[in-house]
Amino acid sequence: MYDEVQSVGEPCVVFSNVSKAYPSNSSRAKLRRKKVKAVQRASFVAAKGESIGLLGQNGSGKSTLLRMVAGAEQPTTGLIRVSSQPTLLGVSAAMVPHLSGEKNIRLGCLAMGMTPEESDEAFSDIVEMTDIGDAIYRPMDTYSSGMAARLKFAIGTAGNPELLLVDEALSTGDSAFASRAEARMQEMIDRSGTFMLVSHAAKTIENNCQRAIWMHFGKIISDGPSEIVCGQYRTWVQLRTEDRNKEADTLIRKIKSEYVKPAIVFDSDVS
Repeated sequence: MYDEVQSVGEPCVVFSNVSKAYPSNSSRAKLRRKKVKAVQRASFVAAKGESIGLLGQNGSGKSTLLRMVAGAEQPTTGLIRVSSQPTLLGVSAAMVPHLSGEKNIRLGCLAMGMTPEESDEAFSDIVEMTDIGDAIYRPMDTYSSGMAARLKFAIGTAGNPELLLVDEALSTGDSAFASRAEARMQEMIDRSGTFMLVSHAAKTIENNCQRAIWMHFGKIISDGPSEIVCGQYRTWVQLRTEDRNKEADTLIRKIKSEYVKPAIVFDSDVS
């Protein structure tokens, strides 16, 4: 089922029937011939200045989708277009472990396109946001996952990225850091930056995103205002937690039946 055509004046991300499949790498020959379908025919358009949360259970394909937006993964089929260079931020984001946090700040800023002078100006703000004390001068391979996530988040939000992609970073660290991270996100929204956030916490997405996309076994099954989609997801999780699996399955079928997949048409395709 497809929606009526709606014009998006300034699209930032366009996903058109995108799928991603991996080899199963199973030890059993029969299963080795099968592919793991991480994302299946996903379509959506993100407008400039929009904030979108991706939620779903483990293995639903949300992180794979985000990596494809970033260009870190290539789709098996389908078309992806972005209007600006994405900045991918996440717990597994690549940095140089044997270098200090201080040196990684310098490298990270330069990698985002800042001049040396701009990276010098951003340095103290990043250190303050990270809030890990003298550890900033120690090698990153001595950091806990929470400390590393703080540093990566601070670097990723130091500049003015037009498209910021966040994978679970807001859920890492103590409540004080989470509050600062949310405030930082709000500042970026106010600057009209576009961002996409992957999180298991529906509340985090509600607090930071105008819109939410629910992925279930690689498919988008709901896309709309965050309070509505997160409410659906929270109800489903509660049913599963209470072992009310038949009711949970009925809810999934209902949500799938109500989802309207967008029909994406480029201006160049319209005569």
